[in-house]
Amino acid sequence: MKTAKPLLIFLLSSLPLLSGASLKEIILWPKQAPGYKRGEIGPESKRQPKPGQSEVIRIQNVTQPMITIYPAAADKATGATVIVCPGGGYNILAYEHEGTEVCEWLNELGITGVLLKYRVPRRANRPKHEAPLQDFQRAMGILRKDAKKWGLDPKRIGILGFSAGGNLAMMALTSYEKRAYAPIDQADEFSCRPDFGILIYPAYLVDRVKRDALFPEVQITQNTPPCFFVHTGDDHVPAEGSVLAYLELEKMGVKGNELHVFPFGGHGYGMRVSSNPVSQWPLRVEAWMRANSWIPKAKE
Repeated sequence: MKTAKPLLIFLLSSLPLLSGASLKEIILWPKQAPGYKRGEIGPESKRQPKPGQSEVIRIQNVTQPMITIYPAAADKATGATVIVCPGGGYNILAYEHEGTEVCEWLNELGITGVLLKYRVPRRANRPKHEAPLQDFQRAMGILRKDAKKWGLDPKRIGILGFSAGGNLAMMALTSYEKRAYAPIDQADEFSCRPDFGILIYPAYLVDRVKRDALFPEVQITQNTPPCFFVHTGDDHVPAEGSVLAYLELEKMGVKGNELHVFPFGGHGYGMRVSSNPVSQWPLRVEAWMRANSWIPKAKE
């Protein structure tokens, strides 16, 4: 019976959003996003996998970033919120197994999921994370500004990112003291600091060859929020990135961190179930969030 609960949670996470809950889509920028250049990339499109293929839904050429709010059901809502950042190498967004499915799983925990559709692909002559970081910071300000209207606790809003989205999460967790764009309205007066971070196989934290130090832009301090990390030893994205980030958080005295490095599982599994123990990472995240009081402890 011990395996029934994990399987049940994953099955629930694959179901459509609970009936009665309506999605709210919000365009992040009232005009053009910062640094917008007409014709810089092609039109936005969604690429569906062909029947029988194991590929994932991909969104490409995002010029109008937005958030989609997946509200937790009223009888389960805890007030906690997580902004979900799909991966895709900062070139596309793996929008389903690292996005919509994640928000649905969060709803089962009483957490409001907020899916961030950030700008991809990488813009020319700009750091890879710059435009996505602007989109995240703008999203966080909007959520905190209207938290009461949506039933959110503005002091329990975290970020969850996969691969490149994990890199975005790390930059958001360490680059919150100043907006990465010129403020435009009241939403930008609210803090863009996440209250916690969940990083699933985060990319671009260390050099893939040397693997001995975090990149200089990753500036972890004593004020960096607590983080949860998942990685595997056979991932082509070095697990050392997660390990070194965890150790730096501990060195800085940040309390409440957790790190899991599994032997097998590769990269890009998202919410998908497999025979590898790493696919049970959502259970570990749930326990971590309860231990840190981001959501209530489970009833005995």
